[in-house]
Amino acid sequence: MFIADEVSTEFPDRMSLMEVRLQAQEDEITLLKSSLADALRKLHAFEEEMGKDQTWSSLVEETIQPTTVRTLQQQQSKGSEDSQGSCPQTPTSSSPAPPKELASSPHGGPLSSIREEENMLCVDLQKWNQALAGCLNSLVLCILPFILLTGQSIKMFIRGRPITMYIPSNILNYEELRMDLPSQKLDLDWVYGYRGRDCRANLYLLPSGEAVYFIACVVVLYHIRNQTQRHYQKHTDCVRCLAIHPDKVRVASGQTAGVDKDGKPLQPFVHIWDSKTLVTLQQIGLGTFERGVGALAFSSSDNGTFLCVIDDSNEHMISVWDWNKNIKHTEVKSTNEAVLGVDFSPTDTNNIISCGKSHVYFWTLSAGTLTKKQGIFGKYKKPKFVLCFVFSLTGDVLTGDSEGNILTWGKSAIMKQTRAHEGSVFTMCILQGGAILSGGGKDRKIIRWSADLAPERECEIPEKFGAVRTIADVDGEELLVGTTRNAILRGTFSDGFVAIVQGHVDEMWGLATHPTQNIFITCGNDRQVCVWNAGDHKLDWCATLEVREESGLCADFSPNGAVVSVGLSTGRWVVLDLQTKEVVSDLTDGNEQLSVMRYSPDGSFLAVGSHDNFIYIYNVTEGGRRYTRFGKCTGHSSFITHLDWSKDGKYIMSNSGDYEILYCKAARLNREWASYTCVLGFHVMGVWLEGSDGTDINALCRSHSERMVAVADDFCKVHLFQYPCPKPKAPSYKYEGHGSHVTNVRFTHNDSHLLSMGGKDTCILQWRVKGAGTGDHSKEHLASSSSVCSSSSSPENGR
Repeated sequence: MFIADEVSTEFPDRMSLMEVRLQAQEDEITLLKSSLADALRKLHAFEEEMGKDQTWSSLVEETIQPTTVRTLQQQQSKGSEDSQGSCPQTPTSSSPAPPKELASSPHGGPLSSIREEENMLCVDLQKWNQALAGCLNSLVLCILPFILLTGQSIKMFIRGRPITMYIPSNILNYEELRMDLPSQKLDLDWVYGYRGRDCRANLYLLPSGEAVYFIACVVVLYHIRNQTQRHYQKHTDCVRCLAIHPDKVRVASGQTAGVDKDGKPLQPFVHIWDSKTLVTLQQIGLGTFERGVGALAFSSSDNGTFLCVIDDSNEHMISVWDWNKNIKHTEVKSTNEAVLGVDFSPTDTNNIISCGKSHVYFWTLSAGTLTKKQGIFGKYKKPKFVLCFVFSLTGDVLTGDSEGNILTWGKSAIMKQTRAHEGSVFTMCILQGGAILSGGGKDRKIIRWSADLAPERECEIPEKFGAVRTIADVDGEELLVGTTRNAILRGTFSDGFVAIVQGHVDEMWGLATHPTQNIFITCGNDRQVCVWNAGDHKLDWCATLEVREESGLCADFSPNGAVVSVGLSTGRWVVLDLQTKEVVSDLTDGNEQLSVMRYSPDGSFLAVGSHDNFIYIYNVTEGGRRYTRFGKCTGHSSFITHLDWSKDGKYIMSNSGDYEILYCKAARLNREWASYTCVLGFHVMGVWLEGSDGTDINALCRSHSERMVAVADDFCKVHLFQYPCPKPKAPSYKYEGHGSHVTNVRFTHNDSHLLSMGGKDTCILQWRVKGAGTGDHSKEHLASSSSVCSSSSSPENGR
């Protein structure tokens, strides 16, 4: 037993060590490839000077042979006997001189000598890394490796690699630059999307005329007639469940636990809040629930005194709270299987029902203790899932299951089985007169039943919206329907249903805003390319990619606004006409995914950044409808991540996966850029935190006024900095709302709004820009907007 325990303890440590070594080796290979690419670029530059005129070439401004943090630490730990390549453990303001072979210029001899020098560079590459490691070690470890000012340049360290950024000549004293908070702030204006794909019982209609539902970390209150939104924004991670108090005013919402920026788990909780004022009345369960809150229910026979909660722990703990006093009356293990729903009996607070995978439990609360009795299926087939249940007006419990049946229960025994749907019964709803509504999965049907379960009417929702996830009664005739493809429909049996809320159903990455109108486009892994109207807050149109394996990863509007190009995961890219919605061009570059599309300012060129390390350049004619390959930029040793054009359309700045900054046509830093979306560059260096690993920032975007820069990070946050932002520890406003890594941000054409896009939370947040200075649109609403959209509170916090 002792030996077994010792081995089981040692095994994770050994695995962890092996993972660290593997990661370090991968880093080393990446950096060696980058160093070799630098040498090849120098050779390529010489060949150009010798007469090989290639219009598009990539030259890096300066290259420092890098090494990884792990190598540096190994060099330091060897001790003094192996210290020939190390330097004193004191900070230095200059980098060590490279070996003679690296220091010499390739321009001093014939081409054959350059070839020999290239071979020498390749042979001596690893020796040079080892010799440089000691000096860089003391530099990195003694200076808290983030930035180092060296004359007219700055070195920023990411994962041990120094990235050189030159200070523009118009900045006379870098150290005296002042970093302030931006003069603008953001308010949450609109939330696009609904979480129906994996949540249930999350759509209700309030007496105020507002539909209440959630997506990401936001609970949305959408006034259907006025077409306005309000937002409850107090949750710190994704909301998973809702419950409405019997007074139809107070709301309980539970969230998942999530993790902080260091990967440590956070505690889930339940908020009870007032839907009229959006004021939080109580927070319960902090430190009690594990992983998340899966199901909620208010008691109804005692005016909503109690709240039942089931968490997402292994045992799915069920607890009953006097929520107003924040007192937990009882808690007990529920089941190791998934739990999908819970509710109090409408006539007796001491009776509670829960359902889930292969079970229905009838709970009795007595003397502060919960006891359960399992529902017996007897002669009826036991379903894989019991997905939903309601209480009939006669007090019976009706359950809907994955076999398509509605079962009528009396005292934990089945009295009747009714065949209802082909496929699962996802939801049921009791109408005021006792009639019952059921929603199907596979058949997508909504069926109205009499109180004794005789079918009365039925309809089918369109296939593009998915299955019926939940139903909310509006007035006995009109219904709200939440679907598994993240849409909310409104309609009746006789008139059919139309979508009032729509969204993506899988991870999103592509985002672009129209150059002159309040329109933006999104695309993602669900193969949907969506064009949205930011003024009317609606989906204008949506196209589905034909090939099932393809997904949209990037997009850009042409400067004339007539077409939009979309880059796909297969190396293919398409150009869509905004008016006709037709594909006007269809091309392919390589066989790897495309990460960025960017038109030149005058629209005459299109740059396509690929994961095959190339940037493909196209001539654009006929108003964006015809494309001819012009050339390609080579030189990056890793996949392209971001790129921008200069204002004159002659230069390109690009970033890659190994943290390189390259410039097409050897552009210098004083060049003015038409857009700024590259995450690495002197003007945005201050958006990075110390200790960043290079993947912490997914995207950024400079405003058109060039006064602010928005940042999408890997920790569910949107930041707003002043622009330019070239100094570390720059202050920013920080905004919450996303429940997943934020994949992209873009300002609308007049900087009145900012759009941010979550990854796996499938949520698009539209923020109103308010404040002083050029580009201030705090008093200006989008031209086509017919209503005022308000936010519950201002979420910004200074860092």
